[in-house]
Amino acid sequence: QVQLVESGGGVVQAGGSLRLSCAASGLTFSTYAMGWFRQAPGKAREFVTAITWSGGNTYYTDSVKGRFTISRDNAKNTVYLQMNSLKPEDTAVYYCAANRGGAVYQYTTYDYWGQGTQVTVSL
Repeated sequence: QVQLVESGGGVVQAGGSLRLSCAASGLTFSTYAMGWFRQAPGKAREFVTAITWSGGNTYYTDSVKGRFTISRDNAKNTVYLQMNSLKPEDTAVYYCAANRGGAVYQYTTYDYWGQGTQVTVSL
């Protein structure tokens, strides 16, 4: 079966960096766009960033542009999220997801989801 396993979350001070990884199995990874979403307590799940199957195009929500970078390695079936200059408002559970087709900004178009990894940014 399809599995998406996130790792790399943790606690970091404001201004610090974290790198999240999402290892995929059970699907033809190179045919899926991949996205990262996040959900803070009491808030709706929100789009963070996405990357097309080839890595040729990336998309970011405005609040993370210039600070976060998404990348992928199709040989390793892994997508990454490099997060720099972290802010307390970035605190959330981060989920990776696989999208076979459809708008990458909308979580309803994603086919598979990981279990999430907690990112906590302290002052």
